[in-house]
Amino acid sequence: MYKLNLDEIDPDGAIAEQHAAVEGDTRMGFLKKAGVGGAAAVSGGVVLSALAAGPAFAASKPGVGRPPASFGKGDIGILNYALTLEYLEAAFYTEALKSGKITDPTLAGFLAVVENDERKHVSFLRKALGSKAVKKPKFDFKGTNTDQKLFKATAAVLENTGVQAYFGQGGNIKDFGILNAAVSILTIEARHAGAIGLINGADADNITPDGPFDKPATAKAILKAVTATGFIVS
Repeated sequence: MYKLNLDEIDPDGAIAEQHAAVEGDTRMGFLKKAGVGGAAAVSGGVVLSALAAGPAFAASKPGVGRPPASFGKGDIGILNYALTLEYLEAAFYTEALKSGKITDPTLAGFLAVVENDERKHVSFLRKALGSKAVKKPKFDFKGTNTDQKLFKATAAVLENTGVQAYFGQGGNIKDFGILNAAVSILTIEARHAGAIGLINGADADNITPDGPFDKPATAKAILKAVTATGFIVS
């Protein structure tokens, strides 16, 4: 089994220290949401629709909803699946930041923090995987990260999808070190989702659309939704 060396990628012991302090069950939440008003329109008429997660908590059961074999075996496959999604998020925010088009003070503050976080998630996963890491795809965000209205809606989609993806794989991770790392990233993705949800509207539809309990999503559902955006071009 592939072992994650936390001493190498977490030299200060921050992740280990955080999770050593956690006792009992950890609720890994995610937001099932497609953006402001339930959908985020992108150029070309594509609409990001809500993900159907299926029965509550089903995807978090061991062996359910694993990534395709093309990502690799076992925990390596799960990490590469996560890395692919992190590539997408990081590229979206980095392009938005470089464009200089996100000028609203609140949005700009959100962008600066999240862009830094997502780049570090990519670096973390690439280092953990080493030579087994999948290559970064090419992206076309169709102007969704340079128009402020579309940026807000699409950011909500990406962050909520990211949390769904990590939650959905929780029961499939075998190595405890990898599980700790995944939960550590998941909690940050959830904070991002909550922040952009509040920016989009201070109501339950944006902040806790599923009420007090959320649902995971399978890799198949996540990848289908991501493919439908047309953001990954090669």
